[in-house]
Amino acid sequence: MTSGEVDPAGHVTSPRGFVAGAAYAGIKTYGEGKLDLAILVSELPCTTAATFTRSRLQAAAVDIDRAKLAARPARGVVVNSGIANASTGRRGIEDGYALARLAAQRAGIQEDEMLVCSTGVIGQYLPMERLAAAMPKVVLSREGGAEFARAIITTDTRPKTGAVRFGPYTIGGACKGSGMIHPNMATMLAFLTTDAPVEAGFLRAAFSRAVDDSFNLVSVDGDTSPSDTAVVFANGAAGGELIAAGSALAAKFESALRALCVHLAREIARDGEGATKLVEFSVREAASPEDARHLVRLLSTSYLLKSAIHGADPNWGRITAVIGRSGVTFNDDAVTIDLCGVRVFEHGRPTAFNAAALSQAMRGSEVSIEVALGAGQEAATGWGCDLSAEYVAINADYHT
Repeated sequence: MTSGEVDPAGHVTSPRGFVAGAAYAGIKTYGEGKLDLAILVSELPCTTAATFTRSRLQAAAVDIDRAKLAARPARGVVVNSGIANASTGRRGIEDGYALARLAAQRAGIQEDEMLVCSTGVIGQYLPMERLAAAMPKVVLSREGGAEFARAIITTDTRPKTGAVRFGPYTIGGACKGSGMIHPNMATMLAFLTTDAPVEAGFLRAAFSRAVDDSFNLVSVDGDTSPSDTAVVFANGAAGGELIAAGSALAAKFESALRALCVHLAREIARDGEGATKLVEFSVREAASPEDARHLVRLLSTSYLLKSAIHGADPNWGRITAVIGRSGVTFNDDAVTIDLCGVRVFEHGRPTAFNAAALSQAMRGSEVSIEVALGAGQEAATGWGCDLSAEYVAINADYHT
């Protein structure tokens, strides 16, 4: 693994001192080699940071994890997939705590050190008897990262993992998310681990910034989830001096953390439900960071634009329409638009370009859209996907 470069074959157990494992509890009814119950735990105490959905209808796990992290750092998480345990009232809270207790006993840690996450169908109760019966089948090992990543997915077509090195340290990660993705902190879960010793306050600040530049700028369909959670565990197993704000490795740690989060966010967009293309949206020359981010999110959720991208139609008018309704500040005579690297609109006027050649370029697996607003110096980049008929088919049959 080259320092600073993300290795997509890495896992949450790539850093030293982390173990993971998974089993099948009989919740998921889809997917080959089904796994739906997973545990990730550090062999050492950790500093921990997390971000959660801002939905006012939060899943039971979100309420539980907020309360636990307010009391002490965590060092593990148990995840079930297939049922979200959301909108399940008091019983959902009780079941979530019970699941965390079972996992803590299995992992040999304190109950209040074990977080819990659930993902899947909203409005159904956890099958606690099946989960309890499956828990002893979870075998924790330093090779268990791949099983963990498989077990947490729902409609995803593949696991999403990665690892990156900086100095003598490693950061590993796994995430899930394919539909109901428009993070406001998506059905997105992300778990990151590092063997670096990181001071708690700096970890929280760096993780918040990394999430804001990655998971908060990815969208599949514009819908947010009650379960969205991103957590990072730092156990210091590789030794060395504490990494804090202003320390020698602080910038390298934050850069590596952001790179891994961006990699995972891109993989979520690439694997969006029914997606055939990853789309990168870049906005520059914005008047404010808020304008740049807002326009990225509007572009990534325009069904007209997403449909045009799916059909490889270089209809840049779909982009100007979004700019026009966005409410962001722009200079009419300075706006430019590049589509797959081809300038299609410049200084308020269309340009001459080979539409057939551009359409051919748009048939690739990745499409880029870059907008310059001519109103300032701020910029943002986010990721989305095209809109296909398969997206409708997946979600028409998701519950039934």
